[in-house]
Formats: sequence, C-alpha cells, structure tokens
Amino acid sequence: MTPSVAFGTDIDERTKAVEQTSTDVLTAPDIPWNLVIWNDPVNLMSYVSYVFQSYFGYSESKAHKLMMEVHKKGRSIVAHGSKEQVEQHAVAMHGFGLWATVEKAASGNEAPGKGGRQRG
Repeated sequence: MTPSVAFGTDIDERTKAVEQTSTDVLTAPDIPWNLVIWNDPVNLMSYVSYVFQSYFGYSESKAHKLMMEVHKKGRSIVAHGSKEQVEQHAVAMHGFGLWATVEKAASGNEAPGKGGRQRG
C-alpha cells in the first residue's frame, strides 16, 4: 500500500492567498496625507507667505490666510495628497527653512487652509 498525498491544490491556494495579501497591502489607499507648517520664531510672516506663493503657486490672499493661520494657531495644513507627494513638499519646505511635518489626515476631508488640530 502506497500513501497518497495531494500537494498541488493546497499549495496553489496558499500561494494565491499570499499573493492577494501582498497586493492588498501595496495597493491600499494611502491618501490623504497633510503637510503641516508650524510656527517658528525665525521666519518673517512675509517670507512664509512668499514661500507659499512661490512653491505652491497659491494666490497672495490664500498664502496670506495660511500664513496667518500658522502665526495665530501655531500650525496650518497647507497641502495634502499622497504620502510621497506630501513628503516631497516637506523636504522642499525644509529647504526654505520652514518647520514642516507630514501627518495622515484624520477624516480625509481636511483641506489646506481649513485649520488644524492644536498640538497637545
């Protein structure tokens, strides 16, 4: 008597399950992320507004509004998008000498200039 073992089907199913899990992780929605600019004692308000206009292409009024939010509330969400995109913006802001961080958006509805949570 020879024992019979059927490997083919089980191995194929496990392989497909592993492949699906990997694909799910890689393609999971990774947006939105927020770019947060923090208030600092170094940069002039006019300079911060200038950076928002020159880098993001925001209008003077929108840049001014975001800068005032940074100044009065301590921080402002100035851009959002995919993690990679927002991280590139953060690096650019660091290049301008601004204090910028990246955070995952809580609700997904936060848009630049809509305020932000206070640090606590």
